[in-house]
Amino acid sequence: MLLLRPVEFRDLQGLERLAVDSGGSLTTLPANRDHLNELIDRTLKSLRKAVNRPEQESYHFVLEDSHSGEIVGVSGIEAAVGIASPFYSYRINEVVHASSELQIHNRIPALHLCQDFTGASRLCTLFLDSEHRQRSNLHLLSRARLLFIAAHRERFDSRIIAELQGVVDANGQSPFWESLGQHFFNMDFAKANYLTGIDSKGFIAELLPHHPVYLPLLSEAARESLGQPRTDAARVKALLEDEGFGYRGYVDIFDAGPTLEAQTDRLRSLVESRSVTITVNADDEEGDKALALVAHGQLENFRCLLAEVDAQQPELTPAQAEVLNVSNGDCVQLVWL
Repeated sequence: MLLLRPVEFRDLQGLERLAVDSGGSLTTLPANRDHLNELIDRTLKSLRKAVNRPEQESYHFVLEDSHSGEIVGVSGIEAAVGIASPFYSYRINEVVHASSELQIHNRIPALHLCQDFTGASRLCTLFLDSEHRQRSNLHLLSRARLLFIAAHRERFDSRIIAELQGVVDANGQSPFWESLGQHFFNMDFAKANYLTGIDSKGFIAELLPHHPVYLPLLSEAARESLGQPRTDAARVKALLEDEGFGYRGYVDIFDAGPTLEAQTDRLRSLVESRSVTITVNADDEEGDKALALVAHGQLENFRCLLAEVDAQQPELTPAQAEVLNVSNGDCVQLVWL
């Protein structure tokens, strides 16, 4: 049985394995023990902090096999980006060039460096072990975060974003970075990604071009990659779009992956989740059951798992109840897949 819960220091070794397995593809999960310790520490401090409005809190969760104790996935939420340090994006807009004398009027698409998402909450650090990448497990790892938001709404902004990894080739190179970023940073894509992940972000503001970047000046491969996710991120993109996220012309400054955005209160999991009283029943009775996310607990005691649940008579097995730390008659949050 897989259980999602807040990360703890005992999970460090499992996080290190996931960071290595990710191959450095996640900015927020570098294979750096000091950073991973800080990730855990920030989560624990955020969970214990009294919060009236979102600031610099960060919450990370692990997906744990309740039988073996193995950590098979990680996901996170940042309460508000751009508070402690700038959060940059590229916004794709047209620039108009016109000459009345020549009667020429051109609209040229360009990248504009911006901080438009400052203050927004962000879903981040989604990685699932390759042996557990079934659709249902992906829903648990990703959407359980939204049930956490629903249970602690005051801790998150009215806007929420999710960045998808951009296109890379077979050698792990980003065509967008090769066409633009490397000319200003004088380092390869992997190193820039790593430095950003360990919070060495000052170099971004110092080295990035602050003037519009005209798209026709980029390589064809770079232009084609704009706003496109990596092929292995297609299922995550579909899941987010099903929740209500959409792409509105913002891309990552390093790999040009799409930034999806939504109004937090309109997300499907927040709109459709409901609180129900649960019955613990050892008998596996037939009924009109469907697969659902079941969550219980506040802050550091938050737990979420997948269960087949009857909408008319919600029941959990004793094993599920034990993992969730619920008893007969307790209230849980439910949302169906």
